[in-house]
Amino acid sequence: MNKSRLEAFSDGVFAIIITIMVLELKVPEGTEWVVVKPLLPVFGSYILSFVFVAIYWVNHHHLMHTIKRVNSRIMWANIHLLFWLSLIPFGTGWMGVNSFDKVPVAAYGCIAIFSGIAFTILSNEICRTYKEQTPLTRALAKSNVKAIWSTVLYAAAIPCALFIHPAVSAILFVSVSVMWLIPSKAIELALSDE
Repeated sequence: MNKSRLEAFSDGVFAIIITIMVLELKVPEGTEWVVVKPLLPVFGSYILSFVFVAIYWVNHHHLMHTIKRVNSRIMWANIHLLFWLSLIPFGTGWMGVNSFDKVPVAAYGCIAIFSGIAFTILSNEICRTYKEQTPLTRALAKSNVKAIWSTVLYAAAIPCALFIHPAVSAILFVSVSVMWLIPSKAIELALSDE
């Protein structure tokens, strides 16, 4: 199968996810700044999730350039990732409407963990298509180390939300986002060498 079909479908799902999230932002009634204040948690969760989805889109796009061929395992791993990412609008809305309360923040952490695991599975499936170790597979393995750290931080965010304070979880979510903002230079280098 041609990878362009996989990329087009994935890009469509990413666009729908962002569209659903922005449609959840309700326009306040009134013209004073005071009417915006109750919407700040909703807007904050939207910003967090927009960056989250954008990072996945950039890294997914980056990852798709590594594919030599698409097989059913890669297609299903990609669908698995898109499933978890499609839950982000739900987690975003629940967290924002409830002003970052502990249970919605913990649920958002669960969605984040499973999204990260799904991305790692997709990356590993792509690596399986290479018969021998290459600079690209080594670069993808380094990226998996970052994915493991992300999963650990997301996992830590859940008990932090439930038993310490949801703000600690939000800090962990932002920390993971900062870690992934710039795609792997090692992957770019390996791709340019191939």
